[in-house]
Amino acid sequence: MNPSRTQAILETLWSMPREDVFAVLDAARNPRIHPMILECGMRYACLYAGAIPVELAKVAPYVVRLSPTHAATLELLEAGWGDSWGVFACTAADVETVRRHLRRFLRVQREDGRTMIFRYYDPRVLRVYLPTCTASELATFFGPLARFVVEDADASRALAFSQTDGAFGMSKFALDGGDSRAVAVPAPASAHAV
Repeated sequence: MNPSRTQAILETLWSMPREDVFAVLDAARNPRIHPMILECGMRYACLYAGAIPVELAKVAPYVVRLSPTHAATLELLEAGWGDSWGVFACTAADVETVRRHLRRFLRVQREDGRTMIFRYYDPRVLRVYLPTCTASELATFFGPLARFVVEDADASRALAFSQTDGAFGMSKFALDGGDSRAVAVPAPASAHAV
């Protein structure tokens, strides 16, 4: 990835003062992810509870508190952006609060009663799911989180999703050439305000 795109991603992620940025990573996407998390030197937590087998830990979802100046953050963005390694959550909450909140959505129940794994930490899933939510569903899913930032299908763009006072927001950021101007995108009808 070119350095100007990496810089544009950093500016998009840390565009709001008083918000920390957490990567929610899917270690199953690439065998490099799990060792990168273990060696990153930043605070992280597995979204699965309790002691889990090593084989499962290597493919589990993790939340990692990022720093815009840490070398591991740059390595993560350069290696994983455009390859669906995970999504980014922006919030003033601490890592344990973020972990507890995000754990609530790992399993969902289908209409027929069957339980399924919900891989919302895959940007291909989250960018389709959020625009279909009702205001109540958005409030529950966002909880203490202010924004989600994900790669678009075209990795030269980022999507930012927010939910404030029942209003859903989605913005597109162009990342080429270091230009990260937001373009407002109207909220879908299904994600109406309360």
